[in-house]
Amino acid sequence: MKKIKYLFKICSIGVMCMAVSGCATMPKGFLKPEKNVVQLRQLEMRQYDTKDEEKIVKSVAGVLQDIGFTLDNSETKLGFVAASKRADAKNAAQITSAVALDVLGIAAACFGAPCYTNSLARCDKEQLVKASIIVQLALDGSKTVVRATFQRVVWNMSGQINKIETISDAQTYQKFYDALSKSIFLEAQNI
Repeated sequence: MKKIKYLFKICSIGVMCMAVSGCATMPKGFLKPEKNVVQLRQLEMRQYDTKDEEKIVKSVAGVLQDIGFTLDNSETKLGFVAASKRADAKNAAQITSAVALDVLGIAAACFGAPCYTNSLARCDKEQLVKASIIVQLALDGSKTVVRATFQRVVWNMSGQINKIETISDAQTYQKFYDALSKSIFLEAQNI
């Protein structure tokens, strides 16, 4: 009798779970990529006419160190390199407008209006830029594909995180790939 009650409870819970999950729907466009994904992928990827993944991983590590990154993790056999660097994130225009807002807020507060703000504390102060690089053979095996992703975490003057974002600036990727192309060429020439 206890087994029947136990089975009945299990079946009831199962039916209730199916009923609840059956009511849930996926939001429209849940799996649809954003419009700029293709453009970002074009920025992030380059192909090189070599099959020597290990040589490219070593070049990637060297280039990242040359442009100021510290290697956090590297796995040559997997074709993975992770690096990071700290940098200043202060923006003169952002600080100027924040100071102007604070001065206006103080002036308004002097006349009795409750408008004092602390905009300067919300200005960007420093950032941690992270680089993740994947190196692998192309599907046809004739070339090596390199995909670089740069992301940053920005802290404000109060020490709080202001934003976490993927860097989509073309110059950042161009600078990296220009240096990588030179490094691969020099290594191929044994210079």
